Amino acid sequence: MSRRIVCISFDFDAISGFIAKGLRSPTPISRGEFGVVAVPRILNLLEKFAISSTWFIPGHTLETYPAACRMVFDRGHEIAHHGWTHTPPSDLTRASEEEEIVRANEAIRKLTGDVAKGYRSPSWDLSHHSVELLNAHGFLYDSSMMGNDYMPYRVRQNDEITLEQPARFGPATRLIELPVSWTLDDFPHFEYMRTKSYLLPGLMNATSVLENWQAEYEYMRRHVDWGVLTYTFHPYVIGRGHRMLALEKLFYALADGGAEFMTLEKAAREFESRYPFEAPTTP
Repeated sequence: MSRRIVCISFDFDAISGFIAKGLRSPTPISRGEFGVVAVPRILNLLEKFAISSTWFIPGHTLETYPAACRMVFDRGHEIAHHGWTHTPPSDLTRASEEEEIVRANEAIRKLTGDVAKGYRSPSWDLSHHSVELLNAHGFLYDSSMMGNDYMPYRVRQNDEITLEQPARFGPATRLIELPVSWTLDDFPHFEYMRTKSYLLPGLMNATSVLENWQAEYEYMRRHVDWGVLTYTFHPYVIGRGHRMLALEKLFYALADGGAEFMTLEKAAREFESRYPFEAPTTP
């Protein structure tokens, strides 16, 4: 039986992403604060369509805005791991990365009663230690990589990647990857950011972006019997009025096209049941 799963996810960075970039003056902080304003309207829209979504929340947000995070959890949505400081793991030492995993998991446990089952790296930039650490800390899935579009897969460990020699890929691990794409993320399309070192133009027309988002699902509907498509949104980006209208249209189109909405954890468990892990054999 054909089954097209759609996972709606939110990276609730709030002000943590700006702080991690060194943007600590009042104006960028206020932009992050708008994410808290957007949370109730997003939750109301999700409830309208009976969508259970996944929220990747940094520990900094969990402890800075506990009421907003509690609202997300109380409305039945999955709370997943998004680091503590929103610093990309590739910029951290192994010890610092593990410290962030532990610290943020304790904040998640305080809210939900359990540690997170899923992880998404800040800025989608894992380190060479990330897969090892995620497996060691018992995560079911990651959602930070882009090696497929509609099919989850097992994450490899200990790849050897150099330009001088052909890549040598390490063995697959139990960790399930629910792949993402910048094309299905609101941030690069909409966010405008100017710093001393770079310019992110953003500010695309919401209707044009919506057409791309709808077409991505339509391709899956036509060509894939079983698959998972993950969209990524940021409350302070998607929460603006005209973008909320586009998001509502997207939900209508997905529902009319037969999408089955579920959390990333539930999608990962369905993948696990369909494709049980086979430990690599040594020659």
